[in-house]
Amino acid sequence: MNHQALSSFIWSVADLLRGDYKQSEYGKVILPFTVLRRLDCVLEATKPAVLAEFEAKFKAGLNPDPFLLRKSGQSFYNISPLDLGKLLGDQDHIRENLYAYIQGFSPAARDIFERFEFFTQVERLAKAGLLYLVTEKFANIDLHPDVVDNAQMGLVFEELIRKFAEISNETAGEHFTPREVIRLMVNLLFIEDDDVLTSGNAVVRTLYDPTAGTGGMLSVAGEYLLEHNPAARLTLFGQELNDESYAICKADMLIKGQDVANIVVGNTLSDDGHGGRKFDYMLSNPPFGVEWKKVEKEVRKEYEQKGFDGRFGPGLPRVSDGSMLFLLHLISKMRPAVDGGSRIGIVLNGSPLFTGGAGSGESEIRRYVLENDLVEAIIGLPTDMFYNTGITTYVWILSNKKPAARKGKVQLIDASAYWQKMRKSLGSKRKEMSDEHIAKVTKLFGEFIEAEEDGKPISRIFNNADFGYTTITVERPLRDEAGKAVLGTKGKQKGKPQPDSALRDTENVPLNEDIDAYFAREVLPHAPDAWIDTEKSKVGYEIPFNRHFYVFTPPRSLHEIDEELKAVAANITKMLEGLAE
Repeated sequence: MNHQALSSFIWSVADLLRGDYKQSEYGKVILPFTVLRRLDCVLEATKPAVLAEFEAKFKAGLNPDPFLLRKSGQSFYNISPLDLGKLLGDQDHIRENLYAYIQGFSPAARDIFERFEFFTQVERLAKAGLLYLVTEKFANIDLHPDVVDNAQMGLVFEELIRKFAEISNETAGEHFTPREVIRLMVNLLFIEDDDVLTSGNAVVRTLYDPTAGTGGMLSVAGEYLLEHNPAARLTLFGQELNDESYAICKADMLIKGQDVANIVVGNTLSDDGHGGRKFDYMLSNPPFGVEWKKVEKEVRKEYEQKGFDGRFGPGLPRVSDGSMLFLLHLISKMRPAVDGGSRIGIVLNGSPLFTGGAGSGESEIRRYVLENDLVEAIIGLPTDMFYNTGITTYVWILSNKKPAARKGKVQLIDASAYWQKMRKSLGSKRKEMSDEHIAKVTKLFGEFIEAEEDGKPISRIFNNADFGYTTITVERPLRDEAGKAVLGTKGKQKGKPQPDSALRDTENVPLNEDIDAYFAREVLPHAPDAWIDTEKSKVGYEIPFNRHFYVFTPPRSLHEIDEELKAVAANITKMLEGLAE
């Protein structure tokens, strides 16, 4: 049974729910039941041995946990003599028995059902007279590992998650990243690492997502690597704030045979669930433009007390948008280059590119990543790509192990025209990238070239310093009524012209220009009495992405416009004459 057929079979359960459940609520029943049936099947063969072991260790007064894990051969077990098949044998007590069965799971597996709030659904199904029918449906689906292996089961579960995310698209965007965006990011993340992608190379790598949602980024990356190199092993780590998304993510990992202890619940910014760990690869789609007021106290404390020994040393963005905090968080998790280094892919909206002047938190973060040569590329995506926003988004690729050709450089790729219209819009998502579009962007990145398409630039390469500037403060003298410059009378200011704050101005001088030469050329011809207050000079960085891809379209000639106006006027006259008749 292929995974599509299997998921549509599972989907048929929805027919039972129709009427008692809203369409957007189907997932609350079907996802936990699918997990339950899978775990049920996986544990079936070792169940008698686990029960016997539990009995023996319990009698001996020993903690049975490590022994039971060994007997089950999995990262979870169940000590209840019940299973889904046995539950069907006692129709009158199915509710109580189902509770008892779930309580028998080891804590990590039980936690999934608790986060799903599965018991609330069990009560609701029982009340609607549907609990037995739904349980029976699932008990009759064969999800045994010898019939459906982990990889296939993972695909089934992914398919179900996608379906539910799409039918409840009002909230999907928060926890679900479109699959083609993830595929593009994963392509860009792995493209430079031949050793990992070479088939037969038994490499072991770690991948981390601090805003894991339902685990899509982790899953797609795992599948991609397996496809290119079945011998490679990718250990997945994640953290997620939303309980239901966390349950789905953890269940997905469990189904695929990953260690679920690596998936942590909680707020990554205030409570890092993987403190002290470093990773080979990282992917993230943090919330766009979401304020971080709730965690401000903890974040500021870490910034002030730990500085660069903590995660937020370079600076803090304004409280209204926390996405750059996730960028800093990921950078803090990079393996040192001497230990193999790391690569990061993160989706951000436009504001991290340019918000905040010189000296602001945002500018200082940009300064840090550019002066430390961490940014490999930024790719502008089409608008209307995400479920809950139509805004333009950007994929940043960062690395502390840049190949020689990329050192000191940043590649900007404008992929905003690479899209096709979707057959059916899903929330704000009206466009999608095809495999061909993804391949084009991957090729532009992989070849690291400047390129044009239809006379427009689509890939440009810059030096890191091209994005930097010094904001200089230009002062002019305060003058008395007679027009003479007012001089200072005390201390350091004695005999020096005093600045007139009403005439104060600032100029941004590109980093690769000499400030004095710029000042002599741009300022002195207009204000010969001006000077620079060097104490106020600040270095800033911004990435004016769109400006670098702007193509000037010359206006039409006056003659052409004039002729068009004459034709329109003649047309109107004709219509008026027609009305008068």
